[in-house]
Amino acid sequence: MTQTTPENQVRRQRAQIKVRTLRTDSWWLAPLLTFLGLSSFLVYGFWAIFDGSYFVDPYIAPFSSPCLATSCTEGARFLGLTPFGDWYTLPPGLLILGLPGGFRLTCYYYRKSYYRAFWLSPSACAVQEPHGKYTGETRFPLIFQNIHRYFFYLALVIGGVLTYDAILALIHKPLGVGTWLLILNAVLIFAYTLGCHSCRHITAGRLNHFSRHPVRYKAWTIVSKLNAKHQQLAWASMFSVMGADLYVRLVAKGIILFPYA
Repeated sequence: MTQTTPENQVRRQRAQIKVRTLRTDSWWLAPLLTFLGLSSFLVYGFWAIFDGSYFVDPYIAPFSSPCLATSCTEGARFLGLTPFGDWYTLPPGLLILGLPGGFRLTCYYYRKSYYRAFWLSPSACAVQEPHGKYTGETRFPLIFQNIHRYFFYLALVIGGVLTYDAILALIHKPLGVGTWLLILNAVLIFAYTLGCHSCRHITAGRLNHFSRHPVRYKAWTIVSKLNAKHQQLAWASMFSVMGADLYVRLVAKGIILFPYA
């Protein structure tokens, strides 16, 4: 049996730095930009939830799709389905934003980003740790980060819905600017989603012999290439979904003239 010694206890703790930082560069810039970028996404998402201008045929704003309540604007209901009936009167976006939101919240890259930018845990490498203790993701509430894989499955469904919306826009308004923004957004959403670490593990993470599973190995190589760009795709898809969503809402409000949209 291994005895618990002061030396072992020290090894379990995060490395301690006696001075504020060992860095000589502008280490604070990256977490600051991350804080501003993620904050803008949160502020915009909160506004979009309560904004009622989310549909103008054939466009539907991504933050409100799929629309599954009878309170949805006429024509915006996904496949005409209203599984939530008349009792649901809250903004339709609240029904589904938790799915892609939960996927991003538990994403491995985003964890690093907001741990550093919001919690300063730590804010950068070789920078003093401001917290007195470190338990990782073993306790409430961070232990729920372990359900990331299940949010991945749900995010695939949302990606399929956004692709469906983009195809409908392409059929009904092939030359519209909004059409191509929705298509670009669907491509980036799927690239980000499929580049997820969980997807890489699902495709071939447990295989001992790639040669015996050529199809899964091929899928793994494709996912691995996306995974190498996961950080860039995380930011690109975040701004693409905000941009496409805002564009549709501006068209619906009449700020951007529809004939040219």
